[in-house]
Amino acid sequence: MRTQTHVKKKRTKATIATVLQYILNVALILLAIAITILLVKELIDIITNSLFNVGNASRLTFLNNILVFFLYFEFIAMIVKYFQEDYHFPIRYFLYIGITALIRLIVVYHESALYTLYYCGAILVLVLCYFVMNLANGRTRKEDF
Repeated sequence: MRTQTHVKKKRTKATIATVLQYILNVALILLAIAITILLVKELIDIITNSLFNVGNASRLTFLNNILVFFLYFEFIAMIVKYFQEDYHFPIRYFLYIGITALIRLIVVYHESALYTLYYCGAILVLVLCYFVMNLANGRTRKEDF
């Protein structure tokens, strides 16, 4: 009697995990579609701004659009890796996204030198985390950097 109850509980847990995994996969696919649409929109904005606008403000907008494009690109790459690596998010993609987002903050919001210094320190911490992570995993080959 006890073993039947234990088997039923295991089966129920497995079923719940499977259903939640399907829900997560569908949500990530929908998110990837939405981010892809935003990526294409950003690419159109980059092309439009680079061809038709001149001046210092347009250069800053152009650079901001490029950095947002790379953020979208990294999110899509992270979702692709999730499916390629058996439903696992590699931590290095979060580090890439964090570094790109902080670079965008430095470029767009650079009025305060102190905040810029804080952002640079945060980038240094993320790069050091990436380096330590690679050392811990034994991935110190040149192509990883």
